[in-house]
Amino acid sequence: MDPVSVGLLVALAGGAGGEIGRQAWAGLSALVRRPASAAPDGSPTASGEVELRALRDAPADIDRAHALSTALAVRAALDAGFREGLRQWAEEASTAVVVEPGVHNSIHGSTVHGTVIQAGRDVHGLPASAPPPPAL
Repeated sequence: MDPVSVGLLVALAGGAGGEIGRQAWAGLSALVRRPASAAPDGSPTASGEVELRALRDAPADIDRAHALSTALAVRAALDAGFREGLRQWAEEASTAVVVEPGVHNSIHGSTVHGTVIQAGRDVHGLPASAPPPPAL
């Protein structure tokens, strides 16, 4: 199973998607709160509840969303029942909000002399390469 999208977690924790988004967040919360089964070696499996609460308390914190996504992936790898529940939840939740992948480049606070390479997305009408500007 693919990890749960960090963008989706941030969007839902931040209240995106209106009522459907709130229901999706509540569904994830209920899933995470289910008792976790033991790992194959008998040790307890972390539930992800700590990470869920942390993201709920700071919904724009990408690091907390990454931590929750990782906790969910680890639990899903160790618990087949949780994995199936998470898969179903992710399918339903992905319809609650549209997470636009994006690129946000920023250069500020200095002067750049030389080549700058920036990531881009959906760039139209520009050549792939251009000659350098004339020397001043």
